Amino acid sequence: MRVRPRAEGDLDACAEALKQVHVADRYPVDWPDDPQGWLTPSGLLRAWVAVEEGRVLGHAGLAGVPGGGQEVTRLFVTPAARGRGLAARLLGTVREAAGEPVKLEVSDEGGAAIALYERLGWRRVTSTRARWLNAAGEPALLHHYVSP
Repeated sequence: MRVRPRAEGDLDACAEALKQVHVADRYPVDWPDDPQGWLTPSGLLRAWVAVEEGRVLGHAGLAGVPGGGQEVTRLFVTPAARGRGLAARLLGTVREAAGEPVKLEVSDEGGAAIALYERLGWRRVTSTRARWLNAAGEPALLHHYVSP
């Protein structure tokens, strides 16, 4: 498995991997009409994929934050590839490319992701309510983290 910069030709495979994550975890909560566009949000600076034998197993992006700073965005690993350290490698790649501490946000429903971030030394700085709804139909509780 290797992590490399995402190429334009990777978007269909990334969308397929994202579909697997959505079915398993409801991430993103609502399936986008344009998954390739969702993977390329406004402010995206760079993105990476974790690939093995030509298959995309994970994805992470680095985006600029309005008002300054950078954040991890669109981070996911397919269910079948979990437990192999891919998310940690993707996070490390994003942090190294940023050259400064980065932020991320995660839904309170993402227990495994929260455990990973905290194990890697990320620090929760605040929590807020999202504009979108969680599985219970309520505004999702988002935790905001900063990298070590």
